[in-house]
Amino acid sequence: MSDLPVLVDLDGDVLTIRMDDGKVNALSHRSIELVHGALDRAEAEAKAVAIFGRPGKFCAGFDLAVMKSGQEASSNLVKEGARLSMRIFGLPLPTIAACTGHALAAGAILLNACDVRIGAAGDFKLGMNEVSIGMPLPIFAVELARERLTKTAFPAATALAQVYSPDDAVTAGYLDRVVGSDDLESEVMTTAQAYAQTLSRSGFARTRTNVRQATIDHVLATLDDDLGTFSVGT
Repeated sequence: MSDLPVLVDLDGDVLTIRMDDGKVNALSHRSIELVHGALDRAEAEAKAVAIFGRPGKFCAGFDLAVMKSGQEASSNLVKEGARLSMRIFGLPLPTIAACTGHALAAGAILLNACDVRIGAAGDFKLGMNEVSIGMPLPIFAVELARERLTKTAFPAATALAQVYSPDDAVTAGYLDRVVGSDDLESEVMTTAQAYAQTLSRSGFARTRTNVRQATIDHVLATLDDDLGTFSVGT
């Protein structure tokens, strides 16, 4: 077994990114760096990207050890998470998320950054629970929620920190569909391979820019001001 928290493989035209830190799949500086490296490879070699969590846990948010170590440390980590989210959101390739379990805080934000979100059925919790644990919801998270969640779900999913089951997450807009856990791998890979085979890469990339670049520009332009004083308990 690899000691790396992110494993990467190229399966035909689909690059797979598997996040597995052996624990709750928290986003750390190291895991963010590895995902960026995987996306570099995807842009050079692939036509679609599939992002998996570990069984039972897609991503439980940012690394709490860093988040509780002071304002500067927490601010820097969240900024890196924001940049990663915006990169996935603006990637010139279709992205399919395999939500293998719990997806909280940064995990839910990553779902909103992906094009297609397929979840495993189970007793899992999905949502941006930041406000309930003493964190403000940053602009990048709000803008992704505005883009991907339903208008009805948006208020509760943001300011009220609503957490959902997989089926309710479909209604809210975090997931596009739910399948049995045994079927998740094949469903995600079949979907990713279909997009890789049928979509024009240049046409997709130009359309991606037309649809999402304004949101990305706004997030990146406000990032330093928004997160300059970010910390747990603010």
